[in-house]
Amino acid sequence: MNDQITGTTASDIATSVRELRDRGVLRPGSPLPPVRELAARLGVNRNTTVAAYRQLAQAGLVVSRGRAGTMLVEHDAVAQEGYAADTVLRDVGTGNPDPRLIPDPTPVLATVTGRPVLYGEPVIDTDLEAWARQWISPDLPADDFRITITSGAVDAVERLLAQALMRDDAVALEDPCFLASIHTVRLGGYRAVPVPVDDEGMTVDGLRAALEAGVRAIICTPRAQNPTGVSLSPARAAALRALLAEHPYVLIIEDDHFSMLSARGYESLIGPDHRRFALLRSVSKFLGPDMCLAVAATDPETAERLAMRLSPGTTWVSHLLQRLTLGLLDDKDVRGAIRAAGAHYAEHNAAFAEQLRAHGIQTRYVDGMNLWVELPIPAQTVSERLMRRGWLVRTGDGFSLTNADTPSRHLRLTVHDLTDDEAEQLVADIAGAVR
Repeated sequence: MNDQITGTTASDIATSVRELRDRGVLRPGSPLPPVRELAARLGVNRNTTVAAYRQLAQAGLVVSRGRAGTMLVEHDAVAQEGYAADTVLRDVGTGNPDPRLIPDPTPVLATVTGRPVLYGEPVIDTDLEAWARQWISPDLPADDFRITITSGAVDAVERLLAQALMRDDAVALEDPCFLASIHTVRLGGYRAVPVPVDDEGMTVDGLRAALEAGVRAIICTPRAQNPTGVSLSPARAAALRALLAEHPYVLIIEDDHFSMLSARGYESLIGPDHRRFALLRSVSKFLGPDMCLAVAATDPETAERLAMRLSPGTTWVSHLLQRLTLGLLDDKDVRGAIRAAGAHYAEHNAAFAEQLRAHGIQTRYVDGMNLWVELPIPAQTVSERLMRRGWLVRTGDGFSLTNADTPSRHLRLTVHDLTDDEAEQLVADIAGAVR
């Protein structure tokens, strides 16, 4: 049914394919015609069909199989954090915090009620804004910044990209990359440009290549990078800032998701004279994923654009949630519990990594909620063998932006909530699975 594809522009062709898929004319797994063949039939330039296929790929609707051609994906789902549904296996790939370490909000709840907030009032609680400014200002080199409150970091990233970019604009992403960033860029119709990550964070050569490729935004996790756990070293951060000094209008988005849980210092890509930036700190890792709130510290112009997308009466963040967040973060006992939770994650992940090394699997814990394990054989093989032993793990394939045809040799494990006996058993099973 490929002869039913119509259109004279990339957008029209992509829309036509979408509609044929929605009507069931094109089914999952259906091949699309080669770009030259489709361009000839539609009477358009080959580059037009290339752009159409690129739009479809960025939306997660098609996948290129090299010489096998381009075909509709089998399903629209993309990898997400959280427990896998419908499995009896022990899931150690969730990315979740330990629920036992999330502070109980009950004592603070009674203190946050009061006068209702009505349409037309300020969208940010003034006390939370003042607290957030003190929280962020020591780690933000720029002096002139504004505070915005969003419904979590993913919401902030989506809004930041939407106010700064157009469809098919290029965005630099760490490789391997946080699943939500891949998802957000793909659904937004932007073009992901991978920047390799090593033990010191984003590489200078990788970012230079991305800038030369014309990226208009950069999404970076300066510490506890997900999935690797690495953090920017001071030297690497300085080198990246020097490189970015020549590109002051490229939007830098820093996602400091592990903030209060991390014992490492904060290093930033944002220089004192950079013109477009956003430093994001969500509370989901330490106050719980259901506390959908993030602080965004941005340059004034970006703040103005975000304000238009967070107007009263449409999508501002609940003031009850803002007050609850402030009440928790301003409580010394809660802050102590958060520090204890950070120490728990570090201790358990480091101990698990040490046990793996004792079995000859070279793993190093740096920071973060999870553990990035390098394997001597393809991760998918190890995953299948672990399933037969009762474990469900997450391979590194879903985090990769490059080498789609090269199987990953990494697992990202969430093991901080395992008992000592469970951890010992998983280590033994991984060691057995790699033999």
